[in-house]
Amino acid sequence: MRERLCHTCAAALLAIGLLADLSAFAAAQERHVQSEAAQQGATETKPRLTAKAIEAARHLAGKAGDILHRIPCLSPTGAGAVSMSLPRVVAKLRDGRPVVIVAFGSSSTQGYGSSSGSFTYPNRLAAQLRRKFPKSHITVLNRGIGGQEVPQMMARLQNDVLASHPDLVIWQLGTNAVVRGHDTSGIAALVEEGISRIQAEGADVVLIDPQYVPAVTAKPEGASRMVKLIRDIAKLRHAAVFPRFEVMRQWHENEKLPFDSFSISDGLHMNDWGYACFAQLLGDTIIKSVGNAQAEGVPPTVLSVRPK
Repeated sequence: MRERLCHTCAAALLAIGLLADLSAFAAAQERHVQSEAAQQGATETKPRLTAKAIEAARHLAGKAGDILHRIPCLSPTGAGAVSMSLPRVVAKLRDGRPVVIVAFGSSSTQGYGSSSGSFTYPNRLAAQLRRKFPKSHITVLNRGIGGQEVPQMMARLQNDVLASHPDLVIWQLGTNAVVRGHDTSGIAALVEEGISRIQAEGADVVLIDPQYVPAVTAKPEGASRMVKLIRDIAKLRHAAVFPRFEVMRQWHENEKLPFDSFSISDGLHMNDWGYACFAQLLGDTIIKSVGNAQAEGVPPTVLSVRPK
């Protein structure tokens, strides 16, 4: 029942976001028609076209509203099960203090493939966390730029991430290098440096590995190597990992979902459902980490041991 209610809340917010976007379109369309009517004296066309735009907005919002009902977003099991230690985020949320989260990465952070800016994973995550922790002012900044690999991300780490003084950085990386077949020998040192700089600012770090989609699975050796590299770096630097590759593999292999149910036709980027479920599971994991810390009575001043 609780899971169904969570799905209902998520679906409602999805519908609201889409309706807002499309209502804005309808308003712009109305202004355009009014202008044309004034010039041509054809005022009778205004209500007819505006009504069609509004009806289209309502129709699409209704379709989007049941996105997680048409395909349930199930919690991963086994290797896909996730637990995180996020001491800074836990301390701030427990005290009701503001929390700044930076979503750092490439196109699947930016939201390529989603039908609306409201449906990107950072926006979905922000809505979920704000519902759960209404006493904290939660900001989720989208710092995704499509096509980038780790060297390009490192070049903007200071201005796009550290300058925002984040409490949590969710760093999605590795997919483009795998798909392009690029040499990854220097990635480990760069990612370690990036994590070290983020942690030096006191922020928690969550790494997101590549997505399980045809464009990635077509390079099995590269994908496996990248997933392992990210896991090993996280262990070394005492960062958390959200195993997106394994989670999405379970969607396809365990739940028997065809790739086109969670990715778009390019075989690489997620669709609205893919982003929605990914954000839901990531948010659930963050919420669980806060609950676990509270249950264990961990003092808010205690931080994870991190290598210097």
